[in-house]
Amino acid sequence: MIVGLTGGIGSGKTTVAALFDAFDSVAVYIADTEARKIMNSSEVVRTQLIAAFGEESFTANLLNRTYVANVVFENKEKLAILNRIVHPEVKKDFQKFVAANAHKGYILYESAILFESKSTQQFDFIISVFVHLEERIRRVVARDNTTRKEVLSKMNNQWKGDKIVLLSNYIIHNYTLQETAASVAKIHKILTKKALHIL
Repeated sequence: MIVGLTGGIGSGKTTVAALFDAFDSVAVYIADTEARKIMNSSEVVRTQLIAAFGEESFTANLLNRTYVANVVFENKEKLAILNRIVHPEVKKDFQKFVAANAHKGYILYESAILFESKSTQQFDFIISVFVHLEERIRRVVARDNTTRKEVLSKMNNQWKGDKIVLLSNYIIHNYTLQETAASVAKIHKILTKKALHIL
């Protein structure tokens, strides 16, 4: 059974994914982390990124994340090009991950752009992490030492939180760690039972 985990920037997906990862029966795949690994290790991806965004895309053979992020967040067409280059490779990598973790109760795939990438059909259930807009902005400004304007620019490339919530099977309101951990435990218990039923 494969479960998708998503939520807008600043919602706390990483925290929620870590809470799920604490259960032995869950295998967690963090799409953004794996995508970065692929961009740094795949010669094919590297060549395509340099062709699309220039030599500045890499510094000392490592992805220049700041440069690429600035380019794509200001240009939706270039963001689409980036996704076309990277997403197929991430998909292949995830298929290997699923095969290697088939013995687990279920697999959790965490991605900020689950709906935007039109990949929801591969999941049996979808969990969304929800936090009100102003709180998300506050968290990202503090975390990344950035500005409100820059955060809003990034948010404009993601679906609105309420739209994501409407299309999800489970919602986690991530305001306090204690409440979030309780929600994760409750959902994990439900998903474990559903995984047994699916098997």
